[in-house]
Amino acid sequence: MINYISGVVFVALGVVGLACSFVVSRIAPPLTPFFALAWLLADVAAAASIQLAAEWERAVVFRLGQYRGLKGPGLFLIIPLVDQVRIMDTRVQAINIARQSVITKDNVPVTIDGVLFFQVVDPAAALIKVQNYSSTIFQFAKTALRDVIGQMTLDQLMAEREKIEGAIQEAVARDTKAWGLSVVGLRIEDISMPDELMKMMSRQASAEREKRATITKAEGDKEAAIDLAAAAQTMAASPGAMQLRTLQTIDGLGPTASNTVVFAVPLDVMEAVRAIRDALPAKKA
Repeated sequence: MINYISGVVFVALGVVGLACSFVVSRIAPPLTPFFALAWLLADVAAAASIQLAAEWERAVVFRLGQYRGLKGPGLFLIIPLVDQVRIMDTRVQAINIARQSVITKDNVPVTIDGVLFFQVVDPAAALIKVQNYSSTIFQFAKTALRDVIGQMTLDQLMAEREKIEGAIQEAVARDTKAWGLSVVGLRIEDISMPDELMKMMSRQASAEREKRATITKAEGDKEAAIDLAAAAQTMAASPGAMQLRTLQTIDGLGPTASNTVVFAVPLDVMEAVRAIRDALPAKKA
């Protein structure tokens, strides 16, 4: 955040210094250059002592190289030339983990893209204990990603993405907790595989879908056969049921534009003809 307060103080004190220098030049002209120089140095020191930190920033103060404490948010004062200030951002930051080549447990090479989200919760520890906390947590995230995915098979990698993300996040958080960093989350963006393997997986998925379709059709045929058998038993128990069903079918064919002529013969007649046919050979014998 831009420290505009320091600039305003410097300008205001500079105007006052010019007015005072003008008065001194009237009273004691030889002392005017010394007074102006002293006022300028005091003005610079006063402006430099005023620091400003935004709501999401914390200032780590070192006095003569030793850690003195945290300042902010808002206005705070330091001793110029004695205190050194490092502003730390405490908002959530994102690091892109791009194209990491990993070999799974079943020896399948994959390329993974991910994003790590973390936050500085202890600015002093993040600044003192680690030389570059962003680079360090990035290296830890890459190592953890390879370690976790190297223990998974390809099928687990495709089906248990959330579980893998949680395991990587836990590993990174455990290793970086002492550095004042908090891992907010880790997300796997993309998983790339060789083209030949993707074609094989596509054929496998197609075969699996055909298998499920065949099983579903067979189960439907089985249920239909059971229902037909039950209907046949019901019609056999009622001699007139089959004739009524036949008449219903003929009624349904009537409205259709067809040249087919349907001649309905009662089932009783058909059964009588069948009985006569069976009886004739018996008489001849």
